[in-house]
Amino acid sequence: MELTTLSAGLYTVSGNSSQQELVSWPYQAWECTLIIIAVGSIILSTVIGNILVVLAIFTSRALRAPQNLFLVSLASADILVGALIIPFSLAKEVMGYWHFGNVWCSMYLTLDILFCTSSIVHLCAISIDRYWSVTKAVRYNLKRTPKRIKSMIAIIWVVSAVISFPPLLKTNTHKEWKCDLNDDTWYVLFSCTVSFFLPCIIMIFLYCRIYRVAKHRASTVSNLKNGLSGCHSVPPGMCYHQECLDQHNPHNNHDADEMDLEESTSSIHKISESTHHGPAESGNSVKVKRLSWSMNRGQQRRDRSVSISQTRLQQLREKRLTFVLAVVIGGFVICWFPFFFTYSLESVCRGRCGISDALFNFFFWIGYCNSSLNPVIYTVFNRDFRKAFRKLLVRTSKRTM
Repeated sequence: MELTTLSAGLYTVSGNSSQQELVSWPYQAWECTLIIIAVGSIILSTVIGNILVVLAIFTSRALRAPQNLFLVSLASADILVGALIIPFSLAKEVMGYWHFGNVWCSMYLTLDILFCTSSIVHLCAISIDRYWSVTKAVRYNLKRTPKRIKSMIAIIWVVSAVISFPPLLKTNTHKEWKCDLNDDTWYVLFSCTVSFFLPCIIMIFLYCRIYRVAKHRASTVSNLKNGLSGCHSVPPGMCYHQECLDQHNPHNNHDADEMDLEESTSSIHKISESTHHGPAESGNSVKVKRLSWSMNRGQQRRDRSVSISQTRLQQLREKRLTFVLAVVIGGFVICWFPFFFTYSLESVCRGRCGISDALFNFFFWIGYCNSSLNPVIYTVFNRDFRKAFRKLLVRTSKRTM
């Protein structure tokens, strides 16, 4: 293929055939520079971030749980997106035409769909794994073996491969200087539904369920703790929790609260005895009453402060869980929904919907950003990953010095 300049901003692309077509430069020089810098940063963050995820899982004992194999496979797919797909998409975007031939065009489109679909389906599988681990903790954790996880990962890649296969059948249908996505309506709707819309619905539903279950459990635990903290004011005969019974036992001296309770009950016992003695012990009885009243007031204040702190802790946990789930779902939807929506809509409208090429290209590139966000979304909220990252970065810095 030869490139012949005709004028500033115009060129012809000629191949083996005698036909020549006129194509205009898509961007000016400064625009190309900005695009290369922006996309280059996406490539670096995608490749480096996902490599760190893989190294962290293989080098940290705390991260060798079977379910983290999902993250290894997800990171591998995102690394391939950053290393094999985005650079050729950048070259096509900047140059304005496809320079790498029909065969690689079909391979490029196939691998693009394969890796991106695999990345999305991995996110869906992770949501299913988390849902089962929350709702069926005991039974599922027994079944969550490396062999089972690897089987699920194999199914993910097979499904992704089936979806990405049709572009290989169109090897000879591409123009020599063009390499566009498949625009057959049936295939676009099928691939968009299986690759995005169905996984998106599953993820949103499951994460909403996870949030409800976690919130219900947190409120149950908080109510239980508040009920136990209120046992100090309940008579021994009305306690049904073992903790309450232990606290009313005068032989338990494990902590300060139980010592206070023992002294309080002893004081009350002395008050009842004072009613059977004469006026000679009335002075001591008043002192005992004051001591008992002050100690009970102090205990009530402590119980109230503990209850308030537990409520605040529960609220903080709910806010953190809400934030994490919002980031997971929001990052996924924001990155991929605009592209798949416009892609499927354009296949039906055939240019009648008024979607500009610039807007479609922008949504196309936003989708790639999800591969660079995945390491952040799925690891930054995990303490073990943060520790492993710090160790890896410290080792790297020491080697370079």
